[in-house]
Amino acid sequence: MLLTIDIGNTNFTLGVFKGEELVTTFRMTTKSARTSDEYAMIMLDLLSYNNVAMEDISDVIIASVVPNIMHSMTSACVKYLNATPIIVQAGIRTGIRVCNKNPQSVGADRIVDAAAAYGLYGGPVIVIDYGTATTFDLITEDGAFIAGVTAPGIRSSAQSLWSNTAKLPEFEIVKPESILAQDTITSMQAGVVYGQIGQTEYIVNQMKKESGLENIKVVATGGLGVLINKETDVIDIYDPNLTLYGLRIVFEKQGKK
Repeated sequence: MLLTIDIGNTNFTLGVFKGEELVTTFRMTTKSARTSDEYAMIMLDLLSYNNVAMEDISDVIIASVVPNIMHSMTSACVKYLNATPIIVQAGIRTGIRVCNKNPQSVGADRIVDAAAAYGLYGGPVIVIDYGTATTFDLITEDGAFIAGVTAPGIRSSAQSLWSNTAKLPEFEIVKPESILAQDTITSMQAGVVYGQIGQTEYIVNQMKKESGLENIKVVATGGLGVLINKETDVIDIYDPNLTLYGLRIVFEKQGKK
């Protein structure tokens, strides 16, 4: 079995594949202070809870945007799973050509998302990831990554309200019944949620307009993306496990099965 690990600024998302089938997924918080033993114990407990034995894992692939935890995570995989992980980084085969001014500056998660959207749904395609930041990436029909937009994420926007103001409380990120809010909580919910919907629609439409490409599909992922997907017609496909499928695709491009 293949263990895929997407390490983001807020959470790890992990998935186990048996061939092309995604058998199970689970998440854990990203904390840089953990040792390799601590990472391993958490992962092994989660695998066991999801009925996956440690010895069933034969390969591991990791995409990470948090460099300072990679030594501990890599060591955990080697020590406890007896598998040296493939790391998604510059020079690895992904099926995507990064054509911007500084290809190495593009995050591994964005490359993996692009590989998944292009591999599963074809191009041209705009890939949206609703993570700590909300990213929009444009992939051409021949697999070229030609442009990307980085915007504040849904949760990051919400946290900036309640963390940086004295009188605004923490609130649940849900869409209120109306944008015509009548109290503080619903006014913040309206601002964050409707603001993200408007941001999504404007950026997608502007990317389509300025690129001049026709028949562009829009594929979205990320936990809170399900909230935005329900409220707009610009998203064609919402796939919560897009990054994990992308890791499997990249793994196979290394000549692995």
